[in-house]
Amino acid sequence: MEIAVIGAGAMGSAIGRRLVENGARVLTYLEGRSASTIERAKAAGMEPVGLDAIAASRLILSIVPPSEAIAVAEQIAGEMRRSGSKATYMDCNAISPKTMAEVAAIFGGDCGAVLDGSIIGGPPKPGQKGPKLYVSDDAANDSGVLVEYGLQVRRIDGAIGAASALKMCYAGINKGVTGLGTAMLLAAIRSGADVALKRELQESLPDLDAKFVHGIPDMYPKAYRWVAEMEEISEFLGEGDPAALIFKGMAGLYRKMARDREEGGILAGQLDKLNSGA
Repeated sequence: MEIAVIGAGAMGSAIGRRLVENGARVLTYLEGRSASTIERAKAAGMEPVGLDAIAASRLILSIVPPSEAIAVAEQIAGEMRRSGSKATYMDCNAISPKTMAEVAAIFGGDCGAVLDGSIIGGPPKPGQKGPKLYVSDDAANDSGVLVEYGLQVRRIDGAIGAASALKMCYAGINKGVTGLGTAMLLAAIRSGADVALKRELQESLPDLDAKFVHGIPDMYPKAYRWVAEMEEISEFLGEGDPAALIFKGMAGLYRKMARDREEGGILAGQLDKLNSGA
């Protein structure tokens, strides 16, 4: 069984590894990718091939940053039309239903089936079931093969866009809370209220404090990818919803944290010092 996975980042390579461990042959496309990405794919047992082999696969999973979803779809659809191949293409990216509809339109009706997918949870780890791969508009159960090779798939009712909407709502809550905590802890540090705020969180909101302690440091290397995701959530909510402005702000916050990481991590260091009690 050949399954193509486009994207050998932390999530894509871990899903590729899970599929390989369960007996699938996993193909990927690495032209123009960094040395670290190539090494990650190799370590996961993913086989680098040309676009023609990707297009000829039975099932293609796109697991890339949201900002790359359209470009990847155009690249794969173009190769399918050039070679006359047909496949099932599942977009698993954190994109809005509107963007997902654009992806589906790129493939049209002449390239095979297009599935709307979304991933909730961290990369697969040994001994754990996760993450959950939600999929909509899959009447033929084309995603069912992934279950046979070790992934946890949940089909949901609805056409193209339903799985993407689920991801937008879940990420808006989960990553929105992390962003809110980051913003207010930094504000407290700037104003000298940080120690008092930390103590109050520990006493009155211990579960939330625990999420910040673990979730904020985990966010630093991912912040650059979360920028586009927050923008997708803002688009999903729409201009008529005042909450859309919240996620435009969140995109700006994560852009700031990504820049901080590139510049040495001064803000991250302040947050880590506060959360560690140092």
